[in-house]
Amino acid sequence: METTVKPKKIWKKILFGVLAAVLALLLVLITAVFALWHNEIFSMASMKLLRERDDSHMDGAVYIMDVKGGFYLDEFVAQGGASSDAELISFITGNITRGLIPMSISESEIACSSFTAETPEGDRLFARNYDFSKTNTCIVRTQASEGRHASISTVDLQFLGLDVEKNVEGLAKRITCLAVPYIPLDGVNDAGVACGIYMTYQGGDSVPTDQRTDRPDITSTTLLRLILDYADSVEEAVEIASSYDLHDSAKTSYHYMVADASGRSAILEWVGKTNDTDTDGTKRELVVTYSDEDSHIGVAEAASDVQWITNFIIQPDYYGSDGEKAGYDRYQRIGEELSRTEGVVADEQEAMDILAVVGRRTWNNDDNNSCTVHSAVYNLTDKSVLWVPNEHYGEKGAVYRFEVDR
Repeated sequence: METTVKPKKIWKKILFGVLAAVLALLLVLITAVFALWHNEIFSMASMKLLRERDDSHMDGAVYIMDVKGGFYLDEFVAQGGASSDAELISFITGNITRGLIPMSISESEIACSSFTAETPEGDRLFARNYDFSKTNTCIVRTQASEGRHASISTVDLQFLGLDVEKNVEGLAKRITCLAVPYIPLDGVNDAGVACGIYMTYQGGDSVPTDQRTDRPDITSTTLLRLILDYADSVEEAVEIASSYDLHDSAKTSYHYMVADASGRSAILEWVGKTNDTDTDGTKRELVVTYSDEDSHIGVAEAASDVQWITNFIIQPDYYGSDGEKAGYDRYQRIGEELSRTEGVVADEQEAMDILAVVGRRTWNNDDNNSCTVHSAVYNLTDKSVLWVPNEHYGEKGAVYRFEVDR
């Protein structure tokens, strides 16, 4: 006896077969995407708005992100780093964003202040003001892995080409933010090593350092990233910096300060002869000034083992006069504050109070920077940071404390 299959049942079977095939394909695609991008997915999902913007006070939004995985830094080192912003962008887009999102690194004229100090209990501190204009900020926490440290750092999202007048919303902008580990401005790792970057206005204006030897290459903020991930001490940070040709980012020149939990610190500067003649960034050499070996800098510096820095090269005779030193007035004021107590402050809050003294809203600015975007006091002993946005010093709900994941 023959069995007759009705057309309706045939179409149901076909439909169910097609749906099953589509679902199986989607499952394969989802599995493949998750396998390829699981760290990036978790990182984007972790990004949260910490503080809403307030345009009336020139406050951008503040975010926090927990970066999962190694963000391809070992691969970046293995390829020899990058000799320009363009090469760095190419590496980031090729590895982190998979070429999906175009990126850029913006030019800037930042003016900042930093100093080291210690508490009566012996805790070592690294304090920093980041002076610029309204921008969105991100607190970035990275994980430890074999041979690499966990860290916490601060990033200006403007440098990724994100609009300072709008919050970071939408998938494309979140994907762009996956590049934040490569542009830290300051931070501390789980070994108690802290570092910061500061503009120097060298060569009469701001001629970038652009060394050209047979060493591998590094750009400004990626040098900080290597220090945060690989350095156990100031000496190791200096060794890292010495191992690379530095190529300053964003068409500007910079110097750096590093410190560790032992209390030692160093200022790293790439210089030629004098400000007037230092117009060829390819000819600059690294000069390291340690906190316990800086008597040649000045009387105040010789009298203390703490250091402070603003926006001029500290080497003697580099400038023709003090009037050529950008941020010299802030440098003098910080030195005066630290000299009163020989570099000892009661706690992180007292260090923050010194940063408030040279906050840009109340300071007689000698540049175009209109506000202090963030102030951070890193405790190198307990690996934490006291963090304040946009000069909201002491305000309820505006003072944050974060700890490095150990």
